[in-house]
Amino acid sequence: MKRPLRAYGFVALMLAGVVLAQSAGSHSAVTPVPRTEESWLRRQQQINERVRQGNVDLIFIGDSITQGWESAGRAAWEKHYARRNAANLGIGGDRTQHVLWRLDHGNLEGIRPRAAVVMIGTNNSNGADNTAQEIAEGITAIIHKLGEKLPQTKVLLLAVFPRGQTPDPQREKIAKVNSLIAGLHDGQRVHFMDIGPNLTNPDGAIYPEIMPDFLHLSPKGYEIWAASIETRVAELMGEK
Repeated sequence: MKRPLRAYGFVALMLAGVVLAQSAGSHSAVTPVPRTEESWLRRQQQINERVRQGNVDLIFIGDSITQGWESAGRAAWEKHYARRNAANLGIGGDRTQHVLWRLDHGNLEGIRPRAAVVMIGTNNSNGADNTAQEIAEGITAIIHKLGEKLPQTKVLLLAVFPRGQTPDPQREKIAKVNSLIAGLHDGQRVHFMDIGPNLTNPDGAIYPEIMPDFLHLSPKGYEIWAASIETRVAELMGEK
């Protein structure tokens, strides 16, 4: 049965967030807001229901590329993460501001995972929506929020994956974002890692068999992702 939007107060919360952002001279990438699409609301509810079940030692936070662990990445997820009591906190189409809102509205409630894998920001990079600096600030706000909510959780912050068949202005913006967020690495709570080179060929072009639409990963792409971070995930979870 569908739950009415008014139960969540989404519209009021969104308007309040916009007003606060304007009064603070902020920008969209750091202003926590929900989305109002019914599919998004259902996914948000599903995530909250999963974390309320507990038994969560590892979380993945992101957008459609992260949510894709449940479709194209299902085999790799079962192989690498099911045994680790992992939870997928990805929602397709999300930007940094949506993740920020979700972290305060149930996605982390009652859990204390050993590690979190974060990869977000590509949807902020479209056109003139946000500058590289603004996107980096949005990602930084997420890392800080995780520190507030889950101070004992180790964070593996991934560089935003390359997109587009060959290098272009949007890819350049993403590269600038990655150079900025690399500075969040402290070697203790936050660990930055760029696996982008594993997804492209030597001249920077993306292999269609890894990213069929030059954005979302294929099953092979998810296996590359999992293999690329395996050692670091194991270390952050205290397995090695």
